[in-house]
Amino acid sequence: MAPVEKDGFMSYPIADRRPVAALADQDRAEFLGRVYSHLTMAVGVFIALETALFMGGMAEWLYNALAGSRAGWLLILGGFMIVSWMATSAANDILNPQKQYLGLFAMAFAEAIIFAPFLFFVFTVRGAGTVVSAAVITLVGFAGLTAVGLLTRKDLSFVRPMLLWGGMLALVAIFGALVFGFELGTWFSVAMIGLAGGSILYNTQNIMRRYPSGAYVGAALQLFASLMMMFWYVLRLLARR
Repeated sequence: MAPVEKDGFMSYPIADRRPVAALADQDRAEFLGRVYSHLTMAVGVFIALETALFMGGMAEWLYNALAGSRAGWLLILGGFMIVSWMATSAANDILNPQKQYLGLFAMAFAEAIIFAPFLFFVFTVRGAGTVVSAAVITLVGFAGLTAVGLLTRKDLSFVRPMLLWGGMLALVAIFGALVFGFELGTWFSVAMIGLAGGSILYNTQNIMRRYPSGAYVGAALQLFASLMMMFWYVLRLLARR
């Protein structure tokens, strides 16, 4: 039986509904260990796929194919959103481990594809140092926000409506920029970094308060998506210097 979304959260079979926050300390620590080991695995798969795309010339091909092509970027973005939705649904099916991992790897693949032309541009124009700096800033920010999300006792559920509205407005702005050709400047990147940070905070706490112990793959996917969004906009901000 697959999970069903209810009130913004995934509903699981009765036997699996107890959230991690209600478990013993050892069980919570084991759950978090699994979540972050799977998050690390997703990042590793992303790096491996990105390396293969660069070595095989696909990153350069995608960059050349999409350069100046609004329709091409619309197709890429639309495909990414579809794959992201399907991957999230699959990764939250805790009764089907194979499906969970398929969802996680599909998300890593989708991120690798959409990042490839952007990374090719940054490596070519700005150099590897910009990518490394963006990665370091993102990891430090992620670690700090993770610590806050895990240690704070304040209920962060009030952040969810703001994230939803912010995400919808961002999509409208991105599609508008692609269709009408206007520029999304520096402050858009700053706002999106803030949105990604809020998502990391919310998801870090949410997986503890709402997710059952068997949902560690789905939890890792949520954090992976937020981490990659932050990396994209930190990289975009540094590349505009």
